[in-house]
Amino acid sequence: MQDAHDLAVIIAAHLPIIALESNDEKSAQDLLLRVAREADKKLYRWSLTDGLQAATFALQLEQESLYCDPQEMLTHIKHRGQAGIYMLCDLHPWLTDQPKVVRLLKDIAIRNENGAITLVLVSHAIRLPPELSRFSARFRLSLPNENEVLALVKDEARKWAARNGGQKVRADSNTLIRMAAALKGLSHDEVRRLARTAIYDDGAITERDIPNLNQAKFRLMDMESVLSYSFESEDFTGLGGMENLKAWLALRRKAFDEPVSNKGLDAPKGLLLLGVQGGGKSLAAKAVAGMWNLPMLRLDMGALYNKYHGETERNLRDALQLADQMAPCVLWVDEIEKGLSSGDGDGGLSQRVLASLLTWMQERKSRVFMVATANDIARLPPELLRKGRFDEIFFVDLPDRNTRKAIFSIHLARRELDPQRFDLDELAIASEGFSGAEIEQVVVSALYSASVGAEPVDDERILAELAATAPLSAVMAEKLDALRAWAAERGVRSA
Repeated sequence: MQDAHDLAVIIAAHLPIIALESNDEKSAQDLLLRVAREADKKLYRWSLTDGLQAATFALQLEQESLYCDPQEMLTHIKHRGQAGIYMLCDLHPWLTDQPKVVRLLKDIAIRNENGAITLVLVSHAIRLPPELSRFSARFRLSLPNENEVLALVKDEARKWAARNGGQKVRADSNTLIRMAAALKGLSHDEVRRLARTAIYDDGAITERDIPNLNQAKFRLMDMESVLSYSFESEDFTGLGGMENLKAWLALRRKAFDEPVSNKGLDAPKGLLLLGVQGGGKSLAAKAVAGMWNLPMLRLDMGALYNKYHGETERNLRDALQLADQMAPCVLWVDEIEKGLSSGDGDGGLSQRVLASLLTWMQERKSRVFMVATANDIARLPPELLRKGRFDEIFFVDLPDRNTRKAIFSIHLARRELDPQRFDLDELAIASEGFSGAEIEQVVVSALYSASVGAEPVDDERILAELAATAPLSAVMAEKLDALRAWAAERGVRSA
């Protein structure tokens, strides 16, 4: 087992403190027991509830609870602790506001640089203060790969069958493979728990289980407010126009789904959608996830920023790491310019955020397809726009006449209005310069005004709402012209 070998090497290097971040405490303890046995060392375990006790190889603890208080426990180890490995569970709250605890840890580390005592801090997240960093190493439990996940799912299916008179779990190989991909990035126990949830519901593993598994997986990883799971997906039937974008995505779908079988082809990594507000960029981002049948995560660039030094960059790294763990998925970065606008008034923070994002974009190996949307190209740093950052930059212009007809038809049908009762050609001509979002709001406004007098929605009512609306393209004509001029030389039209 590679984890046992790697951890044994760190311990043999006489590093007195090891920070082991994991939500799977049982697997961490199993690993430490194995390493301790092979190194002929004794393992001790501490928690706030059980105190400091010797752990046997049968995973049993001595009955008497001693030194439950962290300071008492560390004082005991400092002065009278026996040689061995000490597994300290959930000590992280005392690392931020308890100077004496931090000092005791440092005292123990200084006295045991010969390797007699090794402190292994086990928690879901550990932020060591700077004074402990030079004495420490970080370690993470490796997560099961897709083949190992598949084996765990099949094992849970066998257990279900044994409890149900030998009745087999209903599933096909393709769904099992998709389920294994969805559960990748979780610990062994988490994989088993979610697999049981899917199987025990109806004795089957079906396509309907995949979205629920993705949502449950995201909740386990918990990065709400910075990174959110999008429950709304679209398909391109609900999006008027954008034929070039649709064709581009269709051509690359297989290479993304099966990167190994497409030797010589680089897996698609992402695209930038540039255009006017309300032009359909957000819907297009959601449609990528719907078309490719992938979960979609939304990164809120504004929520990244934190007043404490270093926290913003950490938020971004954590969010991108979670996206890697959720792969294969679509990562939607909406209005990316709001988080990366260059400026001199932030102490270089935006540049550090940009550097972290660019490094991830350049070096990632996971199947995360990034879709970034932007309204103002002038606010984007040039480093982000150079060739190779995105597979392509698409310009989403205002819809043309035929696309406006399609958009009217879509939004009328969504509100249970028969599009054939309307003169779509006349409406398309009258809505010159309107974005898709503005056309939708015109239909909504017509419904409201008709409901007041209990009258039907007709062409005249929609035309009246169009005449009463000043589209954004008229208000910001100069800015739109500049955007079109930039895109004419550097981007591809989506329609």
